[in-house]
Amino acid sequence: MTKPSLPELLHAAVAAVGGTERPGQVSMAEAVAEAVDDNAHLLVQAGTGTGKSLGYLVPALAHGERVVVATATLALQRQLVERDLPRTVEALHPLLRRRPQFAMLKGRSNYLCLHRLHEGAPQDEEEGLFDQFEAAAPSSKLGQDLLRLRDWSDETETGDRDDLTPGVSDRAWSQISVSSRECLGATKCAYGAECFAEAARERAKLADVVVTNHALLAIDAIEGAPVLPKHEVLIVDEAHELVSRVTGVATGELNPGQVNRAVRRAAKLVNEKAADALLTASEGFERVLELALPGRLEEVPEDLGYALMALRDAARTVISALGGTRDKSVQDEDAVRKQAMASVESIHSVAERITQGSEYDVVWYERHDRFGASVRVAPLSVSGLLREKLFADRSVVLTSATLKLGGDFNGVGASLGLAPEGTAGDDIPQWKGLDVGSPFDYPRQGILYVARHLATPGREGSRTDMLDELAELVDAAGGRTLGLFSSMRAAQAAAEEMRSRQDKPVLLQGEETLGELIKNFAADPETCLFGTLSLWQGVDVPGPSCQLVVMDRIPFPRPDDPLMSARQKAVEEAGGNGFMAVAATHAALLMAQGAGRLVRAMGDKGVVAVLDPRLANARYGSYLRASLPDFWYTTDRNQARRSLAAIDTAAKTAQ
Repeated sequence: MTKPSLPELLHAAVAAVGGTERPGQVSMAEAVAEAVDDNAHLLVQAGTGTGKSLGYLVPALAHGERVVVATATLALQRQLVERDLPRTVEALHPLLRRRPQFAMLKGRSNYLCLHRLHEGAPQDEEEGLFDQFEAAAPSSKLGQDLLRLRDWSDETETGDRDDLTPGVSDRAWSQISVSSRECLGATKCAYGAECFAEAARERAKLADVVVTNHALLAIDAIEGAPVLPKHEVLIVDEAHELVSRVTGVATGELNPGQVNRAVRRAAKLVNEKAADALLTASEGFERVLELALPGRLEEVPEDLGYALMALRDAARTVISALGGTRDKSVQDEDAVRKQAMASVESIHSVAERITQGSEYDVVWYERHDRFGASVRVAPLSVSGLLREKLFADRSVVLTSATLKLGGDFNGVGASLGLAPEGTAGDDIPQWKGLDVGSPFDYPRQGILYVARHLATPGREGSRTDMLDELAELVDAAGGRTLGLFSSMRAAQAAAEEMRSRQDKPVLLQGEETLGELIKNFAADPETCLFGTLSLWQGVDVPGPSCQLVVMDRIPFPRPDDPLMSARQKAVEEAGGNGFMAVAATHAALLMAQGAGRLVRAMGDKGVVAVLDPRLANARYGSYLRASLPDFWYTTDRNQARRSLAAIDTAAKTAQ
């Protein structure tokens, strides 16, 4: 039997999911197949509606080697495992003469822990363990969540938190889950043979396609101990998110509450001298943080340095002592000891990292209204780590609707540790960038309107002219507005103003769960939805409910953002343009994502309105505009209003 061609396979898969084959999807599949066959690397931008999931799944399945697919969002993981992969595997089976297996793999804390469920969670304040089901009143929300989790544990096949509907609070989940550091290990645990996390790992070892998330991919790269099974192909979807997710995993934090918990957990398990030393060190650290002012620490202040060295040394002593001391009053000592060890090791590693003072780390104080002050440390850049760990010994395909910024892939490539496309060298990963376009006719379906006449937004203060402009646009659109704001304060102010000026319903992020807000927004075309960061990337509402997307200003990082400002300064000191490399790239990525909320289907029409004149007037404006979909561009406010009114009338007529 002759080997089926890629077009045949793609055609079968597209038919199976009820989709439409698109030229961009075919181009993408061919490029992915070529990269995988050549053990090469590919960055591919595939616009909304291209069908990029099948564009990489079909050639990956056809290749026959193990593939890891890493995504940023739960929604895409679910789509892959519950819809795309089952249908694609069935469709390709007659052609490939084999049925590839697939599995989902997440971090350990995403799975219910049977030991924690049945034996209880180690209690910080009291001796031994407590029964969390007794401690939480059945009438309380926590008590109800825990009882539901106990019932669910008898029927779930996966133990995966995301399979529990409706979900439970983080507090409830923390009572029945463990981190990898707290886990006893399958061989030492009485429930090891039934462990959900271990079962997921075993399924992943046998699977041809393993679907995971960016965070686990980062842990696999950073911690050295392999978490993912050995694989020949890595596909990173939603790749525009990868750098921030890896940075998040590589960021350490210390705060007094966390240190105090570690002290309580270790106190019963070590000798009095070791326990007292950790307690004294924690009190010293807390005193220093009481006076901490938010901001970057170019050098670690002397008082913080002494406090961290004391914490580091006391934690090291406790770690050594935890191995030998036994307290007869402690029940289930292995679990209690493992939790205490995890807490103290975490403190030791962060304190040591900050006191060592690497030039490649950024240290800063942060102050939270609810949790108080903390000290944080993050890598100045993760590009070197990604170049070394991501692009070695396997073919890597990175894809997203937004990878091409300012007209090329080099900006995103640099953040991933890649030299400009085409750069030759023995130790330089070779890669190719490909933009397969979008099936949408952006110039006919959308308008990019920049309110050039408005005043340039300042750092603080009310923008009365912007709010007037917003009200007129919302009125012309008949509601149907997704408002993307650069801060929660700006979103709240705009929502308050619009509610007082007109009778259109205005939903505000934070007043309800995100899923509920988006559902209500989609259900009523007259409704507006205002919010910040998660709305810039997380809204998929095709049809007449979203025909106006408003950005209040260009979303540059805050000037006082310690990590972004440090990265910008580092680029400048190396002779580059820090503003363009960091701030403008950050803004371009967010704006491209935000503008992508407008056109989600072939029949969608509307306006993206940017209420920041810098997009039209500033030198960097052309770079940012080149990063957006190719909408018809205007600065004429009357044209924008007329178009919105016409679109509103057409939508009402269609209803």
